Amino acid sequence: MLTIEIPGYRGLNIQHVVCDFNGTIAVDGRLIPGVASLVDELSTHVEFHVITADTFGSVKKELQDIPCRVTIIPLENQAESKLTYVSELGLDRTVCIGNGRNDRLMVKEAVLGIGLVQAEGMSALLLSASDIVCTGIVDALYLLKEPNRLVATLRS
Repeated sequence: MLTIEIPGYRGLNIQHVVCDFNGTIAVDGRLIPGVASLVDELSTHVEFHVITADTFGSVKKELQDIPCRVTIIPLENQAESKLTYVSELGLDRTVCIGNGRNDRLMVKEAVLGIGLVQAEGMSALLLSASDIVCTGIVDALYLLKEPNRLVATLRS
């Protein structure tokens, strides 16, 4: 578990990190450089989950050596499926990271929601649902690796 106290905001007790796949930790179905090593390092403190419709059919191959749970969801009702998944983990102890319109509900309801603007862009609906917006997944994961960065962004 990662415990982070953010002055004037709230304390976080993070047990899970849930990420979308394509557009978030991958581009065009290929894992973004630097993600594997950060997930490996952070997985000693939190459990990683990847939830995706697997647009390119590559998620299992790309993540085969990475310590995370992969869940493939149907093409229909993706936003609701992702929110249900995160709710079952516990919204109060889960960080969600995504870039798409289908990530907006889980990002909004999680204890910490991080939106990403990368090669695929970001849904405007997700922008307003996010607690933090980053320009890359490596930067987003570093907020968890180096919690003072997170504190500096969210403190009052």
